[in-house]
Amino acid sequence: MQDHACVPLSDYQEFSPEEMLNRAKTFYASCQRRHTIRSFSDRPVSRELIETCIRAAGTAPSGANHQPWHFVAIQDPDVKRQIRQQAEALESSFYAGRAGEEWLGALKPLGTDAHKPYLENAPWLIAIFSQKRGGIHAEDNQLNYYVHESVGLATGFLIQALHQAGLVTLTHTPKPMSFLTEVCQRDADNERPYMLLIAGYPAQDATVPEHALVKKSLDEIATFI
Repeated sequence: MQDHACVPLSDYQEFSPEEMLNRAKTFYASCQRRHTIRSFSDRPVSRELIETCIRAAGTAPSGANHQPWHFVAIQDPDVKRQIRQQAEALESSFYAGRAGEEWLGALKPLGTDAHKPYLENAPWLIAIFSQKRGGIHAEDNQLNYYVHESVGLATGFLIQALHQAGLVTLTHTPKPMSFLTEVCQRDADNERPYMLLIAGYPAQDATVPEHALVKKSLDEIATFI
């Protein structure tokens, strides 16, 4: 006997095996068209679209359903400029040697460097924060569980939501990211910057590094027992 409140599963949709496979293949084909890019157009994107994608991210599973994430969607030019200035200062030391030869060698085929114009060009930056304490209500103050895993899942949902809507994205993780807490005016005692997601339309001259198109085969990423 269940000792917790439940409601019937009323919104599940079942499909025939053929339709299931077709839908899976269609989604896989869509995923293959998702690319990380670094050249963004300054074309505007509506707030409603970003809000809807963030709502989709908020449906991700999380430890104890505490939803230990907060998304700061940024379109203010002054705030984006602040983020670019601080991120580029950090990245300059990173590419000057702080990262180490092995890390820099791994990044070389992607053509990355300390110059981050997309932090101002793109219409939206979404700073993602993880929360140490919270709960299923905004006013709760309980310990959150599986925080890193939960926020990672929500971030994945957000990336796919933006892709399905027709936008392109870039995941950006300057080290350290603590400056985002101050710029976004978040609670440093409870929240930690997790990732900066850049979203918008691709620039007309946007490219994808050949290196990024190399994906491991099914046999290399999965084992069936």
